[in-house]
Amino acid sequence: MSVYAIGSAATGAVFLSRYYCYLSRIIGASLVALSFFLIAEPASAKDLTRISLVEDEFASVSKISTGNPADDFSVVNEPVRGDIYLSVPEGFGRQALSFFATSKRGYVYKFVCRVAGEQAVQVFISNPAIAKDKAGDTAPQVAAADPQETVVELVQAMYSNSVIDGYEMRQRAFRPVYVGTLKVQMIAEYRGSDLTGRVLRIENRGPASVTLSEATVAPPSAVAVSIAEPKLDPGKVTTAYLVSQNGRQ
Repeated sequence: MSVYAIGSAATGAVFLSRYYCYLSRIIGASLVALSFFLIAEPASAKDLTRISLVEDEFASVSKISTGNPADDFSVVNEPVRGDIYLSVPEGFGRQALSFFATSKRGYVYKFVCRVAGEQAVQVFISNPAIAKDKAGDTAPQVAAADPQETVVELVQAMYSNSVIDGYEMRQRAFRPVYVGTLKVQMIAEYRGSDLTGRVLRIENRGPASVTLSEATVAPPSAVAVSIAEPKLDPGKVTTAYLVSQNGRQ
């Protein structure tokens, strides 16, 4: 199966130090690049973690507050240098934390980080699309669209519940099916001349946690798979985004 993981800045071009993150890059409106999930070392459980962008700066951050001080964490955008600072309270009850950050160049990054260690952590992130654009190596506007870029644009559109040129969106709830203890229901479909995108709602109806993979939620014909929350606890719901070539359903 040929699968593109939609997420962080591309392999070999993201530099992480002492940090354990699945860093996923959700492409900005006018900046498109194919990328992959990466793993690095833990975020500090006792001291600050600082995250910096190379050739860019963070403009804002967003997270969901749990309402429970023991399960909440602090993520602050420092406006002068455009860095992010993370900290967790004493007795933080979760094994991982997650949040989104938007850069001044229009990129949106998703962070899912395991909490461990006691020393301060410094992280540098380099986005290959920015380096390519700076070197003047970007493809001409008149060039034909790269198929991989089209896949990324389609996943971005499904994630943001928007529509891109050349695609028709049908947004309705289809009859759910069960895959083991998972209740799977397609809630939206995007159809174009070459590709079809599907948005799936996945609920864990079983008594144990389930770790989702591309093989769990997608047929072998899928060319792109993105899962919002791969680890699904009992009773929890997540969303998956699939892209297939037409004629290979």
